[in-house]
Amino acid sequence: MTAFPLILASSSPFRRELLARLALPFESVVPAIDESPRPDETPAMTAVRLAEAKARAVAMRHPDALIIGSDQVAFLGQQIFGKPMTHDVAVSQLRMMSDQTVNFLTALCLYNAVSGRAHLRSVMTRVTFRPLSDPEIDAYLRKEQPYHCAGSAKSEGLGIALIARIEGDDPTALIGLPLIALCDLLRLENVAVL
Repeated sequence: MTAFPLILASSSPFRRELLARLALPFESVVPAIDESPRPDETPAMTAVRLAEAKARAVAMRHPDALIIGSDQVAFLGQQIFGKPMTHDVAVSQLRMMSDQTVNFLTALCLYNAVSGRAHLRSVMTRVTFRPLSDPEIDAYLRKEQPYHCAGSAKSEGLGIALIARIEGDDPTALIGLPLIALCDLLRLENVAVL
């Protein structure tokens, strides 16, 4: 086990729950960065940049830690689906995703603040949504209120009823923290998960 404290650079309760599965002691710290995509970025570039930016922002306050940053971008063609924040935006997103296959790219950064090493990974998950009627969309949103989730759907909750198929290598990536990739990165920093 490393002597460095482990910090999750996130305010997400879903990421905290996922990281807790590894039974490693950790602290969560809000990174407080601007998460806006840049005009010249692909969705993959945005996710990777933000995952690393979150980790580095927390490293400024915790220079002796291993820091985990993660970010997810949902997109269909050139259309990016961010956190909707409101009911109306969520309705619009789910209408566009109805009967479509949407890409959810989750980027991960493990940053060693002592050495300055940044390990980066990206995990793609393809989610095919069922054809959704307006009453189904409205009922789902009123019950689950996933307004802080990219793409307006929580697969770990009632949102699974919106989905016809999920394709990917890591089921935790869609929730927001790809634990298979994280275990690989932790090994690179000599953190014994088991």
